[in-house]
Amino acid sequence: MLTFDLSLCCITASRFRIVLLGKCEDKQTQLGNIIIRDQAFNYQKTSPTRQCVATCGEWRGKPLIVVKTPDIFSLSVEAVRREMKNCVTLCPPGPNVLLLLVKPSDFTEENRQTLKFILSLFGQDALKHSMVIMTHEGKKSKTVNELLKDCGGRHYNMVEDNHRSLMEKIKETANMSNETPLPESELIKPALNLVLCGRRGAVKTSAAKAILGQTEFHSVSNSSECVKHQGEVCGRWVSLVELPALYGEPQEAVMEESLRSISLCDPEGVHAFILVLPVGSLTDEDKGELKTIQNTFSSRVNDFTMILFTVDSDPTAPAVVNFVKENRDIQELCQSCGGRYVVLNIKNKQQIPELLDMVEENTKNKPHCYTTETFAHAQMDKVIQLERLIKKNKISAPVSLRPPSRKAQSALIGRHYDAAHADDALAPPLCCRQVAPHCY
Repeated sequence: MLTFDLSLCCITASRFRIVLLGKCEDKQTQLGNIIIRDQAFNYQKTSPTRQCVATCGEWRGKPLIVVKTPDIFSLSVEAVRREMKNCVTLCPPGPNVLLLLVKPSDFTEENRQTLKFILSLFGQDALKHSMVIMTHEGKKSKTVNELLKDCGGRHYNMVEDNHRSLMEKIKETANMSNETPLPESELIKPALNLVLCGRRGAVKTSAAKAILGQTEFHSVSNSSECVKHQGEVCGRWVSLVELPALYGEPQEAVMEESLRSISLCDPEGVHAFILVLPVGSLTDEDKGELKTIQNTFSSRVNDFTMILFTVDSDPTAPAVVNFVKENRDIQELCQSCGGRYVVLNIKNKQQIPELLDMVEENTKNKPHCYTTETFAHAQMDKVIQLERLIKKNKISAPVSLRPPSRKAQSALIGRHYDAAHADDALAPPLCCRQVAPHCY
């Protein structure tokens, strides 16, 4: 809902086109009213803003527009994309000042990564048009200082309550570049959900840090549970799940963590399973890990699997290239995954775009992702195959064909099929096809 008439105040583009980004709606409202010097934005204690709203005014005879956004940290990736596009329509031809509202005491590294992703939607120069707004007093954490550094040190503290100082800083920010950071649809790359697999936890964690460009997050090197990391990478939002080693683990644990790794990528599903290995001879455990993954997720997982070989030196060195091409075990492994592999120097970020482009290119050739529903179908196929084997030969089935535990069956079957038989008066939960038709 617009709170102004573009035909009246925006016949030509406003000199200042300001977008407010932050968690607290009250602080956005307060800041917007300070800029406009009016109570243009209403305080809504009971119903938080669900979409962007805007108002206009002027400063020193120059028109300006202020756009207030919903709590961006509580929105899904698609909702963020939608609302950022709305920003452009509310302040044509697009914002030239982005004010990032931050409460120093609770601003996390995850929040900073989310902001970086959002800013990437406005083009590569968006940080030049950004200024940090401190909403409260407090000691600046390392994360806040990193954000300030990203924004060239530009900041304003709302405690100052100095309209002139604020507007001068907004003017300075708007003048940082002659280019308006407009989001172009071709620059807004699709989000990706990746699952890192493999026996070697430390190698997986190093790869995860290299992909996300982060140095600090919880490691699962010695963990038996999945952990999810997220961040902006090369202009797109990447969700990355570290799947613990499965080979040799109890079947129930294997099933539960496998299902959990996919559930953490709901509703879109997994775009790629990345088997992480150091360049070197495959061990029996490495081979067993891949076999366990294929048995658990079924042969369908092969269409979504690629190999990531990690090195800490030049990946094009003859010794590395020749080993990958000439080692028989390695070649058989790569062929089982459609020949998709990348040799990545974990100390060099230049190859990350190549890796993500390979994932995206592979998804273009498929009508769906690997979802929890795909996993459920795989387990049902396994049960049917087991029943046929027992009926035909009257023998006990091998472990690889045994059905999931009762707990896992309940999670799988109940999640996808109980809703179909629920009372019509009750609204069933959305399944993957309803939320993301491109998925399986």
